[in-house]
Amino acid sequence: MGDKSQSDVKQRFGKAIRRRRRELDLSQEELAERAELHRTYVSDIERGDRNPSLENIEKLAKALTIKVSDLFVRYGVEDASNDQADLG
Repeated sequence: MGDKSQSDVKQRFGKAIRRRRRELDLSQEELAERAELHRTYVSDIERGDRNPSLENIEKLAKALTIKVSDLFVRYGVEDASNDQADLG
């Protein structure tokens, strides 16, 4: 996976976090507190500047009251061009 593709997924993930946070009417500070993360870290994720660990993705999903899988599927994090369903 190239740098551009990594950057794209970080951007899409950040947008998904921001959308869900806004749906719940939470500030970045409130989300950070719920997820036990620093506010600036949450801000960096939303801008696509961070590559969060699986543990932090799970913390964010729990704080946003959503399954990790739903966060990826319902908020467009998955990249359709990487769909490998036809490899079966």
